[in-house]
Amino acid sequence: MNPKPHTLPFHGIRLLELGHTVMGPSCALVLADLGADVTKVEPLEGERTRHNVGFGAGIFPLYNRNKRSLCLDLKTDAGKAIFLHLVTQSDVLVENFAYGTLDRLGFSYEVLEKINPRLIYCSLKGFLSGPYEKRPALDEVVQYMAGLAYMTGPRGQPLRAGASVVDIMGGMFGVVGILAALRERDQTGKGQKVQSALFESTAYMVAQHMSGQVVTGKEPPPMPHKASSWAIYETFITADQKTLFIGITSDNHWRGFCEHFKLHPLLEDPSLKTNPQRAAAHDRIAPTVAQIARAHTFAEMAQVLEALKIPFAPLAKPSDLFEDPHLNQGERMLETQFLDGQRAKLPALPLEMGHHQIRIRQQPPQKGEHSIEILKEAGFTTEEIKAWVDAGIVIDGQKM
Repeated sequence: MNPKPHTLPFHGIRLLELGHTVMGPSCALVLADLGADVTKVEPLEGERTRHNVGFGAGIFPLYNRNKRSLCLDLKTDAGKAIFLHLVTQSDVLVENFAYGTLDRLGFSYEVLEKINPRLIYCSLKGFLSGPYEKRPALDEVVQYMAGLAYMTGPRGQPLRAGASVVDIMGGMFGVVGILAALRERDQTGKGQKVQSALFESTAYMVAQHMSGQVVTGKEPPPMPHKASSWAIYETFITADQKTLFIGITSDNHWRGFCEHFKLHPLLEDPSLKTNPQRAAAHDRIAPTVAQIARAHTFAEMAQVLEALKIPFAPLAKPSDLFEDPHLNQGERMLETQFLDGQRAKLPALPLEMGHHQIRIRQQPPQKGEHSIEILKEAGFTTEEIKAWVDAGIVIDGQKM
């Protein structure tokens, strides 16, 4: 049973999303899932990820649930007037267009602040203010610039992460800024501009390696070549040819593993008493662990490691998650309707929050599906709306 909207924390918050691809939509999605009334303002042809193929084909249905779609031509005077009217009734605006795009349309923060001083204007860009701020950016661009691609791939083979990690993190920092600004508005009555960016988000993630260099005095090598801080922190092949990651990262892990598999000589060896000692002796310890893994099936090893509270994992593919028993516990997978009508389960927000149930209240919208509904709620007359539809300024998705 779907929860009533008023049971969610952000019920009553109105958000306008001028978002595309991942960063803007993922930011607005968090607030939408938590109860905000999100109007996704799309161009007449629809947001471009509706038409993605290949790697990005699933972006739109994933990041646009719990939103309503208004297709509006913002390059016309009437379209701009409609949008500005919606701004007067909104709490938050989220946008991730290229630098200067909204300014050229007449929707800069300085303009919108005058017509709605309570507006929180969240601008998601490639870079924050500074020498790079006008540059275009992509996930790959900033992963290369900030060292993440270098740290991910082998030496000489930089590699982007296998998901849009920076876009999503930049969007999440946008959410943090919005929440802080809403809290401050409660105290001051005034909105403000909030900015998050891809490059700085990547630098924030890579900062652990920067800090490590200061502590060790050594430049960190890419992950495939790094010296581990633990004796066992790697993958092994089991008897049934499955890949198993094992992380023996504490004295208790080491003691339990050795006692269970009767590795008493290793457990009693004074040169292996501490974790740093065991890490230094990795080449002596790892072959023994590999031999044990090869002698047992994955299920057998998993049962032992779980009982010993030793971190372990299978090598899963994204397709394995559809039926993952843990993800499917407690309705944490949301039955999502794709634009072509097929349905599949996709992960919900990774949150448990008191008595709240974070579910799908609105399936990902068809292009302009809610245009008429949104404009009527905003106070426009049936005659005005019909004239805009007839003039091609608004798309009525219900008639398509």
